[in-house]
Amino acid sequence: MIFKRLELQNFRNFDNEVLEFDNGMNIIYGQNAQGKTNILESLWLFTGAKSFRGSKDSELVKFDAVKAKIKLDFYDDGRDQDCVINIEKSRNAVLNGVEYSSASAIAGKIYAIVFSPNDLNIVKDGPVHRRKFMDTCLCQLYPKYISTSRRYLKALDQRNSILKNLKFNPNMEEFIVDFEKELAVTGSEIIGYRKRYIEAINKFLSKIYNGLSDGKEEISAEYETTAGDNEAEFLVALKNSRYEDMQTLSTSVGPHRDDLIIKINGISARSFGSQGQKRSAALGLKLSESAVISEVTGKTPVALLDDVMSELDTSRQNYILNHIKGWQVFLTCCDISNTEGLKNGKIFEIENGKLKQK
Repeated sequence: MIFKRLELQNFRNFDNEVLEFDNGMNIIYGQNAQGKTNILESLWLFTGAKSFRGSKDSELVKFDAVKAKIKLDFYDDGRDQDCVINIEKSRNAVLNGVEYSSASAIAGKIYAIVFSPNDLNIVKDGPVHRRKFMDTCLCQLYPKYISTSRRYLKALDQRNSILKNLKFNPNMEEFIVDFEKELAVTGSEIIGYRKRYIEAINKFLSKIYNGLSDGKEEISAEYETTAGDNEAEFLVALKNSRYEDMQTLSTSVGPHRDDLIIKINGISARSFGSQGQKRSAALGLKLSESAVISEVTGKTPVALLDDVMSELDTSRQNYILNHIKGWQVFLTCCDISNTEGLKNGKIFEIENGKLKQK
């Protein structure tokens, strides 16, 4: 998949801009608050997802405008295609002349992965961010994972509700068994999906991180479960934790409490990694996510990398600029000196929502 041309009309701080892209590396540089991330955000919207910045649709429209329009010309499935997204109070999309009622309806047609500074949370913060990392990709790849997760969360809410009311009505404990069975069925399925996904990630992660670290460091990712590997083990874990859960009024085992353990040279990256190592580990996971999507779908996602170069040494910067092979990359940075090692690609300078190719 190759993004060829982008048109922006009244999107964020842009009036009317047109960009024609390189098939490989595309760098957008400029000072903060000039619109670099806005470009990546516009490209991300063509995946059918919401803004990766958490913005409302109405916030995507230029301050003094009523509506915005973005158009992408891209190459996929052996032919040129185009997609238009119109934004007012909400978004709708037109893909190859076919109108969709909402932009989310084009999900699965155009693939991309995005890395933003917030993705450092995958490595440096708590397990909720690592669970979100796994679940976000699995929801893209497997629609069944979404429905299974909803069933699990519904059963989890029901079990927790019983736990909170047991002190008022001890007889309710007999009903908890039914919800534990549903948790075991759906939870073990979620764990299976996640473990297989991490196995797929690991096929690419070591090589990618090896390139980022210039062969000086090794990385590993391992799924850590609190409830065992199958339905029977899950049921035992729930039963064994029931008394403690009655005290804390919450379910202490299951995929909602599991974690992804990331180590560099055998040591916890979260606890002992440097900022550069954490950034490299998070980036390695995101690029590995792209490789897994490509393997499963046969389509190579476009990589959108926002402010990835800061806090990386020269060798790691060189790998990103020149050694990410087979993917189209869009990269933003503030310091033009970070791009001096670029051998092939395009560089765009941005100032006050205006772009020019260098």
